[in-house]
Amino acid sequence: MNFRGNHSISCVFNKGSTLRGMVIVASMMCSMMPSIAKAIDVDAGDYTALPAGANLGILYYQYATRDAAYVDGGQQPGNPRLDSNIGIARGVHYMDVGGYIVDPQFLLPFGTLKGKDDLSAAGDTDGIGDLILAATVWLVNKPKSNTYFGITPFVYLPTGSYDKDDALNIGENRWKFALQAGYITGITHDLLLDVIADVTLFGKNDEFTTQKLTMKQDALTQVQTVLRYQLTPAWDLRAGGSYAFGGETKVQGQKQDNEVGTWKFMVSSAWFATPTLQFIAGYGRDLDVRNGLREADRVNLRVLKVF
Repeated sequence: MNFRGNHSISCVFNKGSTLRGMVIVASMMCSMMPSIAKAIDVDAGDYTALPAGANLGILYYQYATRDAAYVDGGQQPGNPRLDSNIGIARGVHYMDVGGYIVDPQFLLPFGTLKGKDDLSAAGDTDGIGDLILAATVWLVNKPKSNTYFGITPFVYLPTGSYDKDDALNIGENRWKFALQAGYITGITHDLLLDVIADVTLFGKNDEFTTQKLTMKQDALTQVQTVLRYQLTPAWDLRAGGSYAFGGETKVQGQKQDNEVGTWKFMVSSAWFATPTLQFIAGYGRDLDVRNGLREADRVNLRVLKVF
């Protein structure tokens, strides 16, 4: 999983703007920004079950830049920019529970955010994100036919760096729960399809901005599909896309009319340098954004070690 977002990152942007569109987007940033904390992107193959007793150590790095603001599908005037450098440390253990493979795991995000150009007043921040606990349960596990189906609950603990007086925060100061299902099937011997869907539920942030307002958010849903082609047993190419929708926020009970509606794509490649060491590199960007900041470029890197 690359967790697009995938990180406990939020924004409290309470600096002024002379443009109505930028004011609206600034409000949306506080709960949607940069949607990386909300949508759970998955690397192709993540729903492949490993044998009980296997352990994974994984390190992610993501660079992303956002260069345009959208309201109701229309690009707003101005030149907003928000850059992020995010890492995630992840540990996974596979075990047999009643005949089912289960993989309890943790994910700890960390990194930096920096506002530029029209968002330079937001400044920058660095720190640790909210700790994520998860565990996939595989209900279908057929390695011979490359067929897998698993369900994963995620719990986000509000442990990350957060200060209501800061414009940008790595933590979100709220609990979150997500439920994800992933399916893998072999179309041919060398071509595989991954289909993943998830729903994220949000607790309230009762220290939203310096005024300590209460911010709530509706459920956010995402659907992802990825095709993988095995060039060799150790090297594959991937291409996929996703659509995320929902997630409107309310501040002091007032709807913000900032529902997510984002299409994006990603291409990547994975290589097993040895049977226990894998590298993944990928590139992606948003194709269509209804509300919020458009992700213009995203580079993902992942190193995985099997123990």
